Parts: sequence; C-alpha cells; structure tokens
Amino acid sequence: MHRATKIVATIGPASSTPEILQQMIDAGLDVVRLNFSHGTADDHRQRAEFVREAARLAGREVGIMADLQGPKIRVGKFENGKVTLVPGNAFILDSDCELGNDERVGLDYKDLPRDLKTGDILLLNDGLIVLNVTRVIGNEIHTTVKIGGELSNNKGINRQGGGLTAPALTAKDMEDIRTAMSLGADFVAVSFPKNATDMEMARQLANIAGAPYGIKPKMIAKIERAEAIPALQGILDASDGIMVARGDLAVEVGNAAVPALQKRMIRMARESNKFVITATQMMESMIYAPVPTRAEVSDVANAVLDGTDAVMLSAESAAGKYPVQTIETMAAICLEAEKSEHVELDKDFLDRTFTRIDQSIAMGALFTAYHLGTKAIVALTESGSTALWMSRHWTHVPIFALTSRIGSERAMQIYRNVRPLHLDSSSDRDIALQQALEVVVSKGYAARGDMVVLTVGEPMGQAGGTNTLKIVRVGEPY
Repeated sequence: MHRATKIVATIGPASSTPEILQQMIDAGLDVVRLNFSHGTADDHRQRAEFVREAARLAGREVGIMADLQGPKIRVGKFENGKVTLVPGNAFILDSDCELGNDERVGLDYKDLPRDLKTGDILLLNDGLIVLNVTRVIGNEIHTTVKIGGELSNNKGINRQGGGLTAPALTAKDMEDIRTAMSLGADFVAVSFPKNATDMEMARQLANIAGAPYGIKPKMIAKIERAEAIPALQGILDASDGIMVARGDLAVEVGNAAVPALQKRMIRMARESNKFVITATQMMESMIYAPVPTRAEVSDVANAVLDGTDAVMLSAESAAGKYPVQTIETMAAICLEAEKSEHVELDKDFLDRTFTRIDQSIAMGALFTAYHLGTKAIVALTESGSTALWMSRHWTHVPIFALTSRIGSERAMQIYRNVRPLHLDSSSDRDIALQQALEVVVSKGYAARGDMVVLTVGEPMGQAGGTNTLKIVRVGEPY
C-alpha cells in the first residue's frame, strides 16, 4: 500500500553498515539523519557513502539530513564521573571550575552566569534535576537543589521559560555545514534557532558551502526554544521546513504544553507550504524491546492525524537493538492511521486565492483527482514545488512526482503523500507524459484503464513552469 507519512531515521552504531541500511530502506526509510552531535567528519562521510550505496541497491533514492549540534549548554566533568545531588543542599555552577565534585561543577557555556538572576529555575539532564538560583556572583551561579538525583558528566542545562542568549550557530556548526555539503546532504537541520535571522544566516552559509557541489539544501528549523514559539511564523517563512523537537522544547515550556504546540506547529507549517517533522521518543521503548508501548503507537498515530509530513527515530535506529523492526512497526502504524483521515479538501479551498499559475495547476489537479476518484496524480516537476503544494492537502490520492533532477528526487522524499520517481528528461511534452505514465505503471502504481491526472510545464525543463493539467485513462490514446 502507498504510505503517505514519511519516516526519518538516525543512523549510528546499530545501523551503519550497507546491509542494515538496505534493510531499513526496504522496511520504509525515506530520509536518513546524520547526528552531528556525535562522531567525526570522516564518520559522517563514510555513513553518507553507505547510505547512497544502500539506496542504489534498494532501487530508490533516500534523502540525507545533516542535523547540527547547536549551542549545547552543559555542565562540565566531575572528578568521579558523577555526583548525587540532595534536595535542599547548595550547589554551585562555576564557569572557572575544571573538575566538579559534590559542591560545584564547571560549565561548557561560559556566559551562562550573565543570562541568569536570582529566582531563575534551571533544569538539568532533561528536567530530571531542578535547581533554584539563589544568587549570581561573578562566574558562579549559586543554587539550591529542589529536585535531586544523579548528575553525571556533560548533562544539558535549560532555563525554565527559555531566554538563554547562546547563538544558534556555533563555530563547530559552521564547520559541520561545510562537511555536510561536501558529502552531499539534502537537508540541514539547525538546532535552537530563536528567530528568522538565525535561519537566514544558516541558509546563506549552507548555500555558499554547497555552491562548489551544486547543492542548495533544504533548511529545517528545529523548534526547541521557548522564544521560538512567538517567532514561529517568521522562522517558517525563512525555512523550508520545521522539526517539532519535543525534547528540549518540553524542558523549557513544560511537558503539558507540548501536545497542543505540536498540533499548532504542524497546522502552521502546512498553511505556510512548509514541511514538518515530528521527533523525539516516538518509539523509545524499541531501543530495547521488539514491540512498542501502546502509548507510543498512539503518539505516532496522532502525529499522522495531526498532518505531519514525517515521523522521526533517534536512538531507536542509531543505537537500538531493533532498527529495522522499528521502521517496519512505525510504517504499519502510519498506514493504519492514514486510513481514518478525513478529507476536507473543499473546505481547505474556501477563501483561498492563488496568484501563481503553477500553484493554481497544482490545486486544480488535487481538486480534480479527488472529485473524479482518479487512481493517482502524476506531476512532472523540476524543482518539486508542484508536489510540495499538492502535499499540503490530504485527498487519499497518491502523488507521483517525476523529475530528472536527482537533488529534487531526494528532497521530495520528505513530502507527505509524494512518491518521487526518476524520469529522464524529454523536450517533447507528450513523449514525457507517456514516459511518466509508463514509469508509474511499471512500478505497479497504476494499471490499464485507471484514470490519472497529469501535470506538466511547457516548455519543458523550467523550474516553476507547470502550466498544464491533463486527465487520461492509462492505455488509451490522448
């Protein structure tokens, strides 16, 4: 069956061989995530090569996402690797401290004392440890332990409510962007952006780094800072897509606020013609278990029903015991959830105006395919824009996007309900349409007698040039 929702999976020690990667692609993997918080440039380069080889053997393209580390605000190291903090005790975060102990620990982010004041609440280790700031003296942050527990080396720090001034792009991120472009990444995910300016700067750096390789990657904003929420529309406008990064976001805004924010972010992204990925702990139990919890099944299904383009795996596929089985399970959940999705296409089109010819053709194809009950929409596209616009609305009619550009084919792997396919370019419109139908039929997506909606641009080969809509029956002359 055609699965509309895409699957992004992080690769790591559990999934970094061509054999496992090919099994993951066969199981339903659409986009591979390289996590630049771990590993060296050579590690990422080798994994990217393995991905391309596995995709070739699997007979289809997959996208590669470079996920930047961003400004990780962490405690330093302890003399004995960890300490146990006791509620009510004093504890100092000291940017001058080399090795920590029961009384104090150092900071990776040396400017943290400048960002804090008495009364602030710090959340460490994903919120498991809570400290109340009692005073700030020079480079020392004096706190009282509110919720204690074990604190080990390099655990993360968040300020409740956000407001830390660390820049979204670090020197490491800038170098990692150059590495990502050299290995042919299709997407760059920016961690902790606060506003549109952060994304615009990242895009400029990526475009410059990608120019020698002919790459302009799709830019993804990871929404994980509290201050990104009021700036969301600007961030969307400056990005190609967003990631609902529920880990750090939950620590800053509180767990209870995240589900409603997820729905809001997905809705805003679709209304802005941007793609959206839902991430963090979606199948966490499958790191160790061969089946997910019922709550995880519901979480994935609800993200699908919210309208997400993709659902993402992190440690489940990077370090878990069942990377292939996790993808198979996630794909099955997505398919089942999609069966129950309600189509509101006519409602979506109310009070909408389209100023571009290609966008009007895309919407016309959707409307026609839905009301005629066609088997498929087949879009000949150069840049992938036509397929993106179609994918913002749900019709249960699969969209097949055919392009001669391998970069467009890989980028479209993230779009909901779009199956990108390769088509050698032809300057003759009718020949190209016939070839497109033959590709779709040969792949088993349509058969003789099926009604299909076609979109194409004339003259051929111009990005943004879609200007023709055609309705045909497979096997009949047109």
